[in-house]
Amino acid sequence: MNTYWIIFIGFALLSWLVSSQLKRKFEKYSRIPLPSGLTGKEVAEKMLRDNGILDVRVTSVRGFLTDHYNPVTKTVNLSESVCHSNSIAAAAVAAHECGHAVQHAMAYAPLRMRSALVPVVNFSSNIMTWVLLGGMFMINTFPQLLLFGIILFATTTLFSFVTLPVEINASQRALAWLNRSGITNVYTHDKAEDALRSAAYTYVVAALGSLASLLYYIMIFMGRSRD
Repeated sequence: MNTYWIIFIGFALLSWLVSSQLKRKFEKYSRIPLPSGLTGKEVAEKMLRDNGILDVRVTSVRGFLTDHYNPVTKTVNLSESVCHSNSIAAAAVAAHECGHAVQHAMAYAPLRMRSALVPVVNFSSNIMTWVLLGGMFMINTFPQLLLFGIILFATTTLFSFVTLPVEINASQRALAWLNRSGITNVYTHDKAEDALRSAAYTYVVAALGSLASLLYYIMIFMGRSRD
């Protein structure tokens, strides 16, 4: 159990550090305006048009860094601080979310795989914690319960790793378009890239943390099997 808490606390601390860095950089680049003066919403609408996507709406949602693309409703949902801001950070985030819309339009394979996993992950997340707790408690009498919990946890770990290429590719599409369209220039492009790189780190840490926990549960189960 001590090993688990070392892993948990270590990755929790790393996640906090990465999230704090992301917040600091977002606030920093939110104070630097785009030369064009376009708002996040205008950047998103232009990127969608430039990619021939005319059936996706850009909307505003509450919260901080709550930006996301919804493939079901075909909406790019931008937080208020992104939607109405003309900063480099707003442009980078808006373009990133539109990168997901482009992926959807092009049937990007990792995005399709992630979407297919959503119902499975939702089911797993609802019961996984209780199954794992029960499996740990009953490891000596009913080890199959822990095995079932490991399988459930593995689906969430798989989802985390499938998410990585989806997010990285969306950022690559965003940065290429920002440069190509002239939204960013030689003075601002590296800042947009830095902001999106910091965001990507949060997904990397989440995936590695999930993998570390999965391996820990597997070691417990394998140790019980050798007894």
